[in-house]
Amino acid sequence: MSPARVAHDPYCGEPHYPRHVGEHVPLYASAYAGFTAREHVRQQTYGDDLGQSGWLTVDELERFAEWLDLDAGSRLLDVGCGAGGPALRLAETIGLTVVGVDILAEGIATAGQLARERGLDGRATFMQVDAGGQLPFEDASFDAVLSIDAMCHLPDRLRILEELHRVTSRGARILFTDPTIVTGLVTGAELAARSSIGVYVFSVASANEQLIGEAGLQLLRTEDLTANMAEIAGRWHDARSQFSDALVADEGGPIFERVQLFLSTCHLLASERRLSRYAYLAAR
Repeated sequence: MSPARVAHDPYCGEPHYPRHVGEHVPLYASAYAGFTAREHVRQQTYGDDLGQSGWLTVDELERFAEWLDLDAGSRLLDVGCGAGGPALRLAETIGLTVVGVDILAEGIATAGQLARERGLDGRATFMQVDAGGQLPFEDASFDAVLSIDAMCHLPDRLRILEELHRVTSRGARILFTDPTIVTGLVTGAELAARSSIGVYVFSVASANEQLIGEAGLQLLRTEDLTANMAEIAGRWHDARSQFSDALVADEGGPIFERVQLFLSTCHLLASERRLSRYAYLAAR
């Protein structure tokens, strides 16, 4: 079941998907602001704070860098880069060149500012781009692609994977995580809560594997990351509860409660392994 409906064009016969997040996403947008209470929340959630706002941890990022065979000569595309924290960490520690794209202006503004502050603006570039459409890059522009927990917001996944095939060079590696894999019985109310902050696409693990092949890519490995998502969601929820007064004053009560419901639902579904998170590594 998907929160996005597919319409068919009678003239071309091809499915059309919503390409834009239909509403502002308060969970992620609020995480980009340099608000003191929110910084404490991130610290308690992640420990080593990259400035990320999803389920990624530093241990995962280091493992993903190994899977992608990144080195100082790599040209990396980060799809759904958010505030640029993971991309900047890789630029700092490995010395690679990275381009990050995200649909949210708040994330791109923060990422650009952080790159300048850290003296990385020559190697790290960030652009506001709707990754659901054609990417603004020439063919074979990148050696590797990383997309952390962003594919679940992009309904037309085959077209996106085909675009990633186009903008990467021969032998490039592409890694993405998908945190909305249905692996058990989930109620309509739970799906609504889990997708309450924007456009979400729910699928089964085999769908990603099939689409990777249809896009002309070779699947190299998959890994179940569900336990990590459950832990991060629980920590995030509890940390926000601890700083609830400051967050309610900043976000407003309705948004605070909505985000808390989202996080508690994420934690429950992942803990019971009814909604899972997987990583997919493919080669061009």
